[in-house]
Amino acid sequence: MKTILAWLAAILAMAVGLQPAWANDDAGNQGPAAQGATEFKVDHKWPKPLPNRWEFGQVAGVAVDRNDHIWIIQRPGSLTVDEAGAAQTPPRSECCFPAPSVMKFDREGNLLLAWGGTADPGFLTDRCTPAKGCEWPTNEHGIFVDHNDNVWIAGNGAVNHQVLKFSSDGTFLLQVGKAGVTGGSNATTGGLGDTPLLGQPADVEVDPTNNEAYIADGYQNKRVLVVDGNTGKYIRHWGAYGSTPDDANPGPYVAGQAPARQFRNPVHCVRITNDNLVYVCDRVNNRIQVFQKNGTFVKEFFVARDTLGNGSTWDVDVSPDRAQSKLYNPDGENNKVWILDRQAGTIVSTFGRHGRYAGQFHWVHNLAVDSRGNIYTAEVDTGKRTQKFVPVTGNRRP
Repeated sequence: MKTILAWLAAILAMAVGLQPAWANDDAGNQGPAAQGATEFKVDHKWPKPLPNRWEFGQVAGVAVDRNDHIWIIQRPGSLTVDEAGAAQTPPRSECCFPAPSVMKFDREGNLLLAWGGTADPGFLTDRCTPAKGCEWPTNEHGIFVDHNDNVWIAGNGAVNHQVLKFSSDGTFLLQVGKAGVTGGSNATTGGLGDTPLLGQPADVEVDPTNNEAYIADGYQNKRVLVVDGNTGKYIRHWGAYGSTPDDANPGPYVAGQAPARQFRNPVHCVRITNDNLVYVCDRVNNRIQVFQKNGTFVKEFFVARDTLGNGSTWDVDVSPDRAQSKLYNPDGENNKVWILDRQAGTIVSTFGRHGRYAGQFHWVHNLAVDSRGNIYTAEVDTGKRTQKFVPVTGNRRP
């Protein structure tokens, strides 16, 4: 009888777009959620249809600014010929055209602004040029909007060793690093404007208390790098456990082995919390390491430790309550979002599964949370979309 009731409850939950917090996923590896855990329902109407017959490519990053506007960075170059059929010469179909790389939406899904990249006419020949010290990445990766509404982006293409800073309208302000040149995980200079050389950086976050920019550096290097948010000049850096980074190849991740003493590539995210802690995604090692701002190691959390392939810890954001009590971790290998207790690092619940329907994921890559607790996700590979999930109060299993 209990099995039948559970089955009926799961069917009802799916009918309204929810994954029950107490349910097992398809692999049977999710335990009961904590009582009172928040559930999330996908808003299948977000975002609204794009103008100009535009289409998303791989959505590589998502951020929420201080006004609860949602920013994404997407890869127009990742669209296939048939997906961008109208852009071919001659056009092969009625739709579509690649959209600009950086796009800003409101909470209702209206597009407010779009600029940057190869699909923005004149941008790479006038506004962002090597002569101006602006080297747009070949493969966009990661976006952050700081306390002054400046937009920071990274790139993880083979020659993308730079982080760029723009005003909200796309005016170029600063570049850290230099395209095509890298100096290893302990480089402190050598980039444009005497900034540090980078190694395929993944993401950025800026500390509003002192305007220091923390870079997850990244796909080639194995460190967290901190630079001045105005000049890009070097301040400090560290590797796993706060150690000096070692660029030696540690070999593939093996489930059951002792925790690696160094980061594996990629160092995929960095997030600063209100209590002055820095959370770092060591993706292939299936862990989130926590540091003080000076690089002193505090603790680490492991998520789905048996995960192989691309690893389980792709990004981190926090719940909007005063204590920022929850961590949200999108997992693009298991294709779900893990919800963790921020203090204990224990799993509270999850939502999502692999699939193509609204509310499901394929390579969920980044995540951001607004002031109302809505979660916005970004998908790469062939996922090529951004989704919104709304917190709801659901019925709890007795």
